[in-house]
Amino acid sequence: MRAYGFAGSVLLALSLPSIFLGVAGPAAFADAGPASSADANPAASADASPAASAEADADAVDPEVIPAVADYGGGCVLYPGDKAATLDSLRFRCSPDQQDVIFRDAPLGAIPTGVQAGWVTRPPIMQSLAPAFWIGKTFYTGPDGGYLMNRLTGAGIEGWRADVYAAPALLDGGPTWALDYTPSPTPQVYDEIREVTPGVWFGYSWWRGAFQTTLLLTFALA
Repeated sequence: MRAYGFAGSVLLALSLPSIFLGVAGPAAFADAGPASSADANPAASADASPAASAEADADAVDPEVIPAVADYGGGCVLYPGDKAATLDSLRFRCSPDQQDVIFRDAPLGAIPTGVQAGWVTRPPIMQSLAPAFWIGKTFYTGPDGGYLMNRLTGAGIEGWRADVYAAPALLDGGPTWALDYTPSPTPQVYDEIREVTPGVWFGYSWWRGAFQTTLLLTFALA
């Protein structure tokens, strides 16, 4: 499991036919954020003193900056302010179809930088096997791209380089961060990720064969 790029060679070495997955995606649902206290009680805002109003303005949260919680049903929930809860959903509570919808719903988002921990989100067998081979990635990137090194074994040894740049996604054609393993020992591996909540990325690891492109696994970074 290159745990992505690295995932390709390890998966093949382990001869796990169950790694090859299909991709599908139904419609998803997003909950609207809770109304502010001012909306719930307009009179309270009207009666507030200037000092209190100024303090309230300073503490106000712009709903355009922090998006609403996205509930895809069945416990599959993304929390913009809680990375741990979002990762728990992606790893254990979101079905493959829901994961696919989450990726389709997500914008390109920010490019990862620095050390990012990583987890396989499917297939289940790789969730338990992956940590022995791969624990994340280190991104050497700027606003427009750069490169990454995978963190291999529990010691986090760097290896399996990939170029990082924006490109159309294989899944749906929308913008994605491509992790291209052409410079690595497994040039057939190609990943794509999007930022699904602030500081959490979800994506796919593909094997680009001579005759077809096959999904190896999905993963999350944070």
